[in-house]
Amino acid sequence: MSRLIKSGSVAAAALLLMAGTAIAGPQMTFGPDDQGALQIDYKGQFQMTVRDTGSGANNDDTTTNFNFRRNRLALMGRWGETFGLYVQTEFAEDQNIGTLGVADTNRGFEFQLLDAVMRFNLHDSFKINVGKFKYNFSRENLEACEMPLTLDRSLFIRAPYVTTRDTGVAVWGNLFQDIFQYRLDVMEGRKAVSGNTAPASDFRYSARAHLTLLDPEKEYGYKGTYLGEKTVLTVGAAYQFEPDVAYADTAALTGKSDYRGWTVDGYFEYPVAGLGTVTASAAYEDVDLDDAYKGTNPDLLSVGLNGQKNGWYVKGGYLLPNLPLQFFGRYEKWRFAQLNNIYDQQIDWYGVGANYYLRGQNLKLTAEFSHTDFDKEATLSGLQGTNLRSKDFNTFIAQLQLIF
Repeated sequence: MSRLIKSGSVAAAALLLMAGTAIAGPQMTFGPDDQGALQIDYKGQFQMTVRDTGSGANNDDTTTNFNFRRNRLALMGRWGETFGLYVQTEFAEDQNIGTLGVADTNRGFEFQLLDAVMRFNLHDSFKINVGKFKYNFSRENLEACEMPLTLDRSLFIRAPYVTTRDTGVAVWGNLFQDIFQYRLDVMEGRKAVSGNTAPASDFRYSARAHLTLLDPEKEYGYKGTYLGEKTVLTVGAAYQFEPDVAYADTAALTGKSDYRGWTVDGYFEYPVAGLGTVTASAAYEDVDLDDAYKGTNPDLLSVGLNGQKNGWYVKGGYLLPNLPLQFFGRYEKWRFAQLNNIYDQQIDWYGVGANYYLRGQNLKLTAEFSHTDFDKEATLSGLQGTNLRSKDFNTFIAQLQLIF
């Protein structure tokens, strides 16, 4: 009987480790009756990038690059059925081809602790995350980096003053037989700075909820595609707020501005036997910083890619029924308060490509062609820097993903 209990504990710990992920790296168990379990994973995305601009005397020549988009080691642990942890590091090197341009000098490398979160699974309707992890705002950001539908997630969806992660506490859970999911968090938001930089230092508050009407999406993270293994229809919405986050005039220290953001999103995936799997997803997002960009000397972080903006995307995919080949497309339209020193700039972005699954998400090859179209083309100097270029360009990326 004791051996059976021990085996059952090990199996339960292993299943909990596997929950929410398609990977199965090396595992070890420890502690009384092997209640503890620890798994090690590697996640890499190696890319070849070709962009038809950015190099040469006039920055009009083709730019080529080999690089790791992501290069990560992750530790995932459990103690019994209640407590878990997730720690993930990332090494980024020479990421010189950016969202809108090519860097003038080599950006070097960065090694960071990407995630460090303690997870308390008290009940399916009440769970707590503590540490550094993804905040509860857009579905797009909450989708797993290694399981998107298209090559990657949106280039423009990030909230202001943070990266894809933040530090704080989240309470979340599933209700009504996993049909409804709620999320509430209190996060750091803009990092603590003196009154010479920001008018105050307050927490950022988020609330997100979704209704999933077919097969449930009940984990903390989402997937961009379930590869036809689930039938999913989910609609969600979220709201964020942080008071006194920026000055409209950083010289006079006036014009206190709050941050408010809201988003709505929908996701649909439907497999049909013998015909393949159709996937569709869309979202709208609005980021408001009280028009801080109109000030005499506005906070630099209130403008640009992650400053005041609004926009939307729609994406879709089709997975063939008898071949692990998935075609996809994405279209995005965004309006920025100020981008590259141009007021009221608009970007249209679209891309098409395909995923070929050699071993599911654990080993796949992706190719994507995209076009970035600026409503106003110019090269200007100003608040955001000198000689910032806004000119249409095309990008081709081939990527090999390995999860081990």
